[in-house]
Amino acid sequence: MTTSAFPAWPDVAADLIAVAAGRAPADTVIRGGIWVNVHTRETLPAHDIAIRQGRIACVVPDARHCTGPDTAIIEARGRYMIPGLCDGHMHIESGMLTPAEFARAVIPHGTTTMFTDPHEIANVLGLDGVRMMHDEALMQPVNIFTQMPSCAPSAPGLETTGYEITPEDVAEAMRWPGIVGLGEMMNFPGVARSDPAMLAEIAATQRAGKTVGGHYASPDLGPDFAAYVAGGPADDHEGTCEADAIARMRQGMRAMIRLGSAWYDVESQITAITRKGLDPRNMILCTDDCHSGTLVGEGHMNRVLRHAIACGCDPLVALQMATINTATHFGMEREIGSLTPGRRADVILTTDLATLPIEHVIARGRTVARDGRCEVECPHLDWPARARDTVRLGHVLGAADFRVPAPAGANSVRANVIGVVENQAPTKALKADLPVRDGLVEPADGVCHIALVERHRATGGVTNAFVSGFGYTGRMAMASTVAHDSHHMIVVGTDRAEMALAANRLAEVGGGITLFRDGAEQALVELPIAGLMSDRPAADVAASADRLIAAMQEAGCILNNAYMQHSLLALVVIPELRISDLGLVDVRRFEKIPLFEPLT
Repeated sequence: MTTSAFPAWPDVAADLIAVAAGRAPADTVIRGGIWVNVHTRETLPAHDIAIRQGRIACVVPDARHCTGPDTAIIEARGRYMIPGLCDGHMHIESGMLTPAEFARAVIPHGTTTMFTDPHEIANVLGLDGVRMMHDEALMQPVNIFTQMPSCAPSAPGLETTGYEITPEDVAEAMRWPGIVGLGEMMNFPGVARSDPAMLAEIAATQRAGKTVGGHYASPDLGPDFAAYVAGGPADDHEGTCEADAIARMRQGMRAMIRLGSAWYDVESQITAITRKGLDPRNMILCTDDCHSGTLVGEGHMNRVLRHAIACGCDPLVALQMATINTATHFGMEREIGSLTPGRRADVILTTDLATLPIEHVIARGRTVARDGRCEVECPHLDWPARARDTVRLGHVLGAADFRVPAPAGANSVRANVIGVVENQAPTKALKADLPVRDGLVEPADGVCHIALVERHRATGGVTNAFVSGFGYTGRMAMASTVAHDSHHMIVVGTDRAEMALAANRLAEVGGGITLFRDGAEQALVELPIAGLMSDRPAADVAASADRLIAAMQEAGCILNNAYMQHSLLALVVIPELRISDLGLVDVRRFEKIPLFEPLT
């Protein structure tokens, strides 16, 4: 897997051999560091790394034999030399940034390799959007590999997307230079039931010799889980407890444990290694979803690594989970993931393995960041107009579009309510008795309105329901065109008129996130590319996102990083209850359910 700008190992093997043997000078030597070897889990003091054409030629105690007058010297000064960090599963769009701006944001944090699944843009723009993400990814000074999205829609028959991904699309993408596998196979019931389209996508990936990503979001580890594993997915990131991680590793899958902006699943699963003592080779650290505020303020894979260590994991074991384990999983152990000959020279210099200050980052043999500052250009694609005109509502919305009529003669109703769970992707299927006024159902006792507004085909469709857990008070509404995975528009509010204001505002700016309170806009994050991403720098987007979070808190929100929970309320492949353009979906049974239950 190489780009046209970066040479393949066989093309430079003769040069690497000549440098290692001392017959030719290295381009760069990193001198006098502690070599952290993730193959043997050792720290070896007083070593040099010799680099030629962006690859490691040798790691030796003394590289003077291959140091010439023009060799650039990077003084490690006794610091640890560790491999660049790898994110094994992530969605760039969740950062609200383009691949270029995402790269610029994470390079100073030591991330030099990302395995990305652009299924967000696939739902909006189809294969065309995936190609744009893939092409900009290959332009970057670090390694961004693309997994071809597998499920758009994620649950056929339960949602409508802007575009659909077909087995033919998957087969075509497997020929692209930066495609490393199939993105997370979210339609786990389809795989368990031998759905021909899902199996065709898996087969096309396996015939290409590439990795099939998994997504098994059910707590049921019985026959359905066994059937899913038999279908071919090689990893899974949806575990939330120790038993989930163990079950996956025992079945030959890699357990990908995530720490994103709102997903805190490392602490509850890493105990399979730290307490149960299981072999850590089949556990991988990842982020899944990180918004720009987290990237700018807290970090990326360095944040995950520090967290794993704080949870009791040995620093060298945790480092393996963010480097060599990931590389091996994707069949790229000979390219990335360790500081050994032939590999891409992706190196971090740090003074401490536990707190992990990222002091100097080298990617493909070139300094890309120092002391928190990115020092390279991250080239942009010229995103076309068709990628920027994606919010189509059909008509200007009013408060009436968000009304929920009660059954005739009812004074109250028992509603099925989506229950938000802090710091986790799953929701709860709740029930609440709600009052009726003038024939309309009203929220009460912490329950808010929620609506999914169709925005791909200008149908004017609005699906209304109820959600609890945000804690909003007063007259407010928050709307977002980031609505995993169908990416229509999700609007949550306490007042129907405010909901209409927020939805119309996003149509006006071409997508993003906004919060209205008492008739005035309190915060806006503009995301004009597919309604998912900004091409502004991460710091700018993060500043807008910070204002949004502050506005949510001022409106009464009590949850950590609740924007992520908001954006996932339409994700109809994670239990228990979700909303789609077709109605309420019980993901435990993968079927639509009525909004109201009979009163007894």
